[in-house]
Amino acid sequence: MTASPLDLSQDAASVTAQLVDIPSVSLAEKALADIVEEALRALPHLTVDRDGDAVVARTNLGRAERVVLAGHLDTVPIADNLPSRLDADGLLWGCGTTDMKSGLAVQLRLAATLPEPNRDLTFVFYDAEEIAAQFNGLKRLVENHPEWLAGDFAVLLEPTDAQVHGGCQGTLRVRVQTTGRRAHSARSWLGENAIHKAAPILARLAAYEPRRVVIDGLVYPEGLNAVMIEGGHAGNVIPDTCAVIVNYRFSPDQTEAEALAHVNEVFEGFEVVPTDSAPGALPGLSQPAAAAFVAAIGTEPFGKESWTDVARFSALGIPAVNYGPGNPKLAHTREENVSVAAVLEAEERLRAWLTA
Repeated sequence: MTASPLDLSQDAASVTAQLVDIPSVSLAEKALADIVEEALRALPHLTVDRDGDAVVARTNLGRAERVVLAGHLDTVPIADNLPSRLDADGLLWGCGTTDMKSGLAVQLRLAATLPEPNRDLTFVFYDAEEIAAQFNGLKRLVENHPEWLAGDFAVLLEPTDAQVHGGCQGTLRVRVQTTGRRAHSARSWLGENAIHKAAPILARLAAYEPRRVVIDGLVYPEGLNAVMIEGGHAGNVIPDTCAVIVNYRFSPDQTEAEALAHVNEVFEGFEVVPTDSAPGALPGLSQPAAAAFVAAIGTEPFGKESWTDVARFSALGIPAVNYGPGNPKLAHTREENVSVAAVLEAEERLRAWLTA
């Protein structure tokens, strides 16, 4: 069934509900991308482009500064939490309410109601942020159309509880592998148990003391954790292979190469195979555009305790921050919800900044 057109005359909380009720799990964002593109093309003050399921809309007013407002269209898999529902306490429940369709709603409302902002604006809506980096729509835009993303400052409307989160952690995943010799479990002494050999890997992780790095006054706590274990063939076979999948969340003071070197040092003596990596982003809050934004929002900034696509803007030389409605601790949960008041407040704060 085709979704109804978006009604951007409604407030941002109502637009959030409209967006939430259009399922858009990663790699299945087309229906939402179509309806967002349709709404943006109806606005005569915007130039609209599309690449796959990523949509970019821009004003062209010749302002001295251009700001990029960006957000991802996709959600994690639905957990019996659609359609959206609004409760008596003013909480909107449903998959994507926090991460991050409330942020998308704020973008769309600003796109519809600010034909002459004090800065030129670029609105970016992209696909596949919640899965492996190879699918990421913003990554594709950086590669295919970097000129669409040009700007002096970027705001990624990820949920931050209406706080400014500067920069982001980097993330690295590796397989720490062991090998043994397969045998019948009734004659285990004839084999070498690769799962047992993983015990020192887990011991090193349990004893590991992560850094807490301070950059520009913002704290970035690191973490090195096992997230999966792979091994075993059958209930009567001594396993000859095992791998502990480890995720390292590292401070943006390290490069990806430095992070990998550190993980290799921690697991010296074991085979370490990198499987996925993305750089962090320094906060850059001393940049004039970023400092002006922090002052306009009026809250104390914090370091981002996760990886986000601000790193992609940072790689383009564009200072970027995370700022949006919603509690990030509720992201990806069955109980995901967002306060109507928080969505409206985020829209009004950004509107005030873009019209002052």
